[in-house]
Amino acid sequence: MNQLRHFIDTQDFSKNEILDLLTLMKKLKTARYNGAIPPLLQNKTLAMIFEEPSTRTKVSFEAAMTLLGGHAQYLKPDEIHLGQKESLYDIIKALLHMTDGILIRAWKHETVEAIAKNADVPVFNSLSDSNHPTQALCDLFTILEHTDPILYLNNDFSKLKIVFIGDQTNVCSSLMHITTKMGMNFVHIAPKKYQSPAAWIDIAKANIKENNGGSVLITEDLNYVKDANIIYTDLWWWVDQEDEANEHVKAFKPTYQITNALMAKAGPQARFMHCLPASQNIEVMDEVIDGNQSIVFQQAENRLTAQLALLVYFIYPCLDIATTATKAYHAGDITSWLDDIQRPWKQRYTFNHQE
Repeated sequence: MNQLRHFIDTQDFSKNEILDLLTLMKKLKTARYNGAIPPLLQNKTLAMIFEEPSTRTKVSFEAAMTLLGGHAQYLKPDEIHLGQKESLYDIIKALLHMTDGILIRAWKHETVEAIAKNADVPVFNSLSDSNHPTQALCDLFTILEHTDPILYLNNDFSKLKIVFIGDQTNVCSSLMHITTKMGMNFVHIAPKKYQSPAAWIDIAKANIKENNGGSVLITEDLNYVKDANIIYTDLWWWVDQEDEANEHVKAFKPTYQITNALMAKAGPQARFMHCLPASQNIEVMDEVIDGNQSIVFQQAENRLTAQLALLVYFIYPCLDIATTATKAYHAGDITSWLDDIQRPWKQRYTFNHQE
């Protein structure tokens, strides 16, 4: 069995490891389009714990496990008494003996870290209050699908400019860190109150230094959308910030709304992305999200592409795959025992039938 690893934060991985994940994503997406995904996780189970509601994450992980020949089990916090009638430690230890991986979408990043600390199967962070690494991997793959393929072949992304317009959400932090890790140029445009904190910027600068490329800029100036490859936005308020929604809308609207005029300012090469769900005609106008420069729904599809790769990359190396001989032995052992205990019933049935 190979060394156990978790997918908690893209910062835990080198640029080359992320490139490996991107290559695996491409292989699995091509296999899916050809209807030929190998059942690499046949008869394996993924436990999925969601403290926060989800559509794309839940569906994409369930679909990915099905395509790989396995099963995803959806666990609601109120059904498993998470941290209430039963401690987090006890729940995780019980799940470890019945599942091959654990997915957690948590209110607090500390919960994800606590699960990983106690787990001896791969743990996947599908969102916490500080980051959203599965979304970031999907976004990176989508960006590279819709930009010059020569950049990927040459492993040089220094010409790519990614502009995020909006609040300092966990999607913003994850996108900032994975793009600077790859040597891209990241710009966060927002009113000062909603700009990325210093801690996030320090991580981005460390990524840039480590990889000798890329840049990070935090600004209020929308002129920096010019020549962007990607214009990205997210909801202006997050779950549990509903009471602040009016304040956020007042700060952002209409200046920071993504409109056709703003996309034109960026240039015809710019593509629009959004992690979804989107608020209709709030942070982005319908004319943009449904327009020719939008790749939002291709991006959503790549959630499945990302989950396929993550499950294979982290779970498959941990599996003890039985040999054909071992499988044949156990099949024979179990079926012969079942035949022995059922024989009297078979004989009785045969006797009665003859009568």
